[in-house]
This record gives sequence, structure tokens and C-alpha cells, in this order.
Amino acid sequence: MREKFYAMGGSTLLLACSAVVGVMAGVMDAVFGQGILFCTSVREAQPLLMLLLPAGGALICFCYDRFGGDCRRGMGLVFETADARRDHVPVRLIPMAVIATWITHLFGGSVGREGVAVQITASAAGLLMPRLPDARARRHLLMAAVAAGFAGLFRTPVAAIFFAMELFHVGMMEYAALLPTAVAAFVASAVSGALGLAKGGVLLTCAVPELTFPTLGALLVLGVASGLAGRLFVFLLHGLRDRLGKLLPNAYLRIVLVGAVVAVFGLLTAGRYNGLSTGLVNAALAGESLYAWDWFFKLALTALCLAAGYQGGEVAPLFAVGAALGAVLGGFLGLPLPLCAALAYAAVFGAGTNTLVAPVLVGMELFGGQYFGCFFLVSVVAYACNGNHSIYPQRSLPDLWKDGAVCAPEEDKL
Repeated sequence: MREKFYAMGGSTLLLACSAVVGVMAGVMDAVFGQGILFCTSVREAQPLLMLLLPAGGALICFCYDRFGGDCRRGMGLVFETADARRDHVPVRLIPMAVIATWITHLFGGSVGREGVAVQITASAAGLLMPRLPDARARRHLLMAAVAAGFAGLFRTPVAAIFFAMELFHVGMMEYAALLPTAVAAFVASAVSGALGLAKGGVLLTCAVPELTFPTLGALLVLGVASGLAGRLFVFLLHGLRDRLGKLLPNAYLRIVLVGAVVAVFGLLTAGRYNGLSTGLVNAALAGESLYAWDWFFKLALTALCLAAGYQGGEVAPLFAVGAALGAVLGGFLGLPLPLCAALAYAAVFGAGTNTLVAPVLVGMELFGGQYFGCFFLVSVVAYACNGNHSIYPQRSLPDLWKDGAVCAPEEDKL
């Protein structure tokens, strides 16, 4: 009875901490997201600000060198905390990552935002971790923080729950963390929405296609293309980080030169691929025609910016890449362009992050649950084609147990 009482008390404390993390995530995501939108509007009104991208990159590099410590490693700190290789994500990561990402967006870096949202929420959760009784509860609170960061920014709480549970493992989920992640995700989404952060996506009005053999073939092709696009992004991101680090070992020179290239390219293309590139997404979902190379230029420019050291996320660019790719392929596959754009929007995200359930739920929450069969099929094929690669440094859960980094009972291993 005493053990059950302590277990119930620990679970109650974990849920309470998850709710608090959800509130913190909702507030921080609202401020962070609105700040990005403001920086984007300023840059679009004054395109010549992109000429300051190299200087902004040098400022980011200086701040991280002078004040950041190991905060430059970003998501790597989150994974190390989940593996119990460190106690928490440093709190100073919050201002460092937020300000650096705002600078990147203000001057036109082709980056996203969700990676920073997840990092700052995980950092805030570190303030509550010492109150939890064991490493397993602290790990579950960190997973709840990841879900809250994602849900508060994109307003897709169900997808955020499974994104957090899929993120740290390859091909497995830790269902013991389901309840705290759910509490944190729904609270964060509600708080950020109440503070004015709008939900992305649009409910599609296309007729649900019948799953005939021609339709299945078209969905199969779309899934393969999405999986290969996600895999290409992972390859370029990691490859460029390695190559640029060897060719340009000076971090200041590296970020300034890449910033100059991105700035010139952005001015020549009227900022089409800079920032979040929401124009590409909106055009694709509206059924408008796009250039056949739009998806590749967005993919390559984002990989280049992140590899050089500019701060931001990868998921929003993956959304843009997928939407542009789907809009281009839709004309050949005989499916409605908005539907193809939405399907690839979700599937490329899944292929880039090596997740399966999360992209299906993202598609349903943003574009309509009536397309479940299409989202599921395309996402499954994309997941199978990505070759088990990810933008994140994932390891399988059995490896974590074998290393002794995570203490999990036998029922959770099943």
C-alpha cells in the first residue's frame, strides 16, 4: 500500500509538472512565434535587409561563443538529457536560441522555428525536473516538454504527442509517457491559441478519392517521392555540416560567406525561399502552379543555412518542401493539386524526422480527417523510403537500455 501511495503521488506530481510545462510552452511559443511573424513582415517590407544576413550571422556566432557555452548544440542537448547523460538543458539556451532565430528570420535565413520551440520548452522543463523522484519521471517530463513545444507552435496537439514519443526512439514508442505528453500538448496548444497564435493549414474541400488502382499507384509515387525528398534533406544537412566544417573551419568566416550567398540568392529570387516560405505553402494548397524546382531550392537553401550555423528549425522548411513537391507532382498524377500538396506536406516531414504516426496526424489535424487513408498510405511509403535516416541524432530504444542510460521496466520494453 505504501509503494502504491508513493507511485500515485509521483504520477500526480508528474502530471502537475506537465501541465505547468504546457502553460510555459504556450506562453513562450506565442511570444516566439509572434516575434518570427513580426521579423518576417519587416523583412518583406524591406527586402534589402537581406544584405545584413552575413552581419547577423557574425553576431549570432559571437553571442554563442561569448555567452552560449554548449547551447550551440541545440537538439543534441535535448537528446542527451533524455538519455540521462546530463541533468537538464541549460536555461540560458532560451534567450540565446530565441534571439538568434529572430535575427536569422529578420535578415532572411531560410530556416524554420519548431526546433527552437522544442529546445526552449525542454530548457524550461529543466527547472521542474529536480522535483521529480526518479530518472524515468524526468525523462517523461522532457518528452512532455517536446510535445508542448511542438503543439504550442503548430496548434496540432495530437500529432505533437506522437511526435514526442517517436522522436527519441526508432520504430518504438514509450507509451508510459502518453498521459503527461497529452496533458502538456493540449495545455500548450490552448494557451498559445488564447494568446493569439493562429493555427496553420486549411481544411481542404477536395473530394476524397476512391482507392482504385490508378489512385493507389499515384499515392505510391507521391510517397516514394516524398520519402526520397526527406532523405535528400537529411543527406544534405549532415553532409554540408561536415564539409563546411572541414573547408571553412573558422565559424565566423563560414557563416558570413554562406550568409552572403543566401542574401544574394534571396534578392535575385525576391525572397521566395527565405524565411518560412509560407508563400510557397499557401500557393501549393490553393492549387496554384509552382516552378518545378521550387521544392529543391527551398530544401538546399535551408540545409545550407542550418549547416553554416544560422539558428532555426527544420520542420517548417520540410512542410514547404513537401507542399511544393506535391503541387508539382499533382499535375502528373491526376490528383487534385491541393490534396497532393497536403499529402506531401505531411509525408516529407515524416521522412525527414523518421516518424510515421506524427505526419499522419499532422495531415489530419491541419487538412481534414476524411483523408486519413491517403495520409496513411503516403506517409507509410515515405517512411519506408527514407532509409531510417533523420535530421535528429536518434538511437533505438533497445540501445538505450543496453547502455544503461534509461531505466525502464520490463512491461515498457514490450
